[in-house]
Amino acid sequence: MERSRSPPRYGSLEPTRWPPEDEIVSMADSTTTIDDIEGELFKIERIREILVRRESELRYMMDDIQLCKEISRLKQELQQLIALPENEKSNEEKQKEEELVQQIHKLVETRDFLVDDVEFERLREREEDKEMAEFLQTPAKEKKMTSRGQQTSAPYVTKTGLTLLKECCGFTCSIM
Repeated sequence: MERSRSPPRYGSLEPTRWPPEDEIVSMADSTTTIDDIEGELFKIERIREILVRRESELRYMMDDIQLCKEISRLKQELQQLIALPENEKSNEEKQKEEELVQQIHKLVETRDFLVDDVEFERLREREEDKEMAEFLQTPAKEKKMTSRGQQTSAPYVTKTGLTLLKECCGFTCSIM
């Protein structure tokens, strides 16, 4: 007497149980209105925009941290060269000292540009948030949904990105 073996189950432990046909809800039978769908799409779009903002903010912060680390490394090298008495320095060491100063200067300028860019993005975000608040306050009949491609605003970064950037290297970091 051979037992019938059930085939191995992959994934879920229970087989999928489909509801009876009279319980299946079709989108055509749904009580969801166009306004409900548009509202849900609007919420999803806002969440996507918030995530894009956060991604941009994190990229700025990563760039800033890398610049700060490189500046710190170069400053340590420079301090070692400066610690040598001037009359004992070789021409190569003097040249290396000048190169380090130039590299540090270049990185500081790059970081300044980054901070300015974050500030510009923050202002753009503030303007876009103001426009969104005005849009939400208008009556539903006057609202005209536009796709993201039709909007004229550019990408943006949240204020927290600027705050974190300044806290990292603007106020508390020993680099500057």
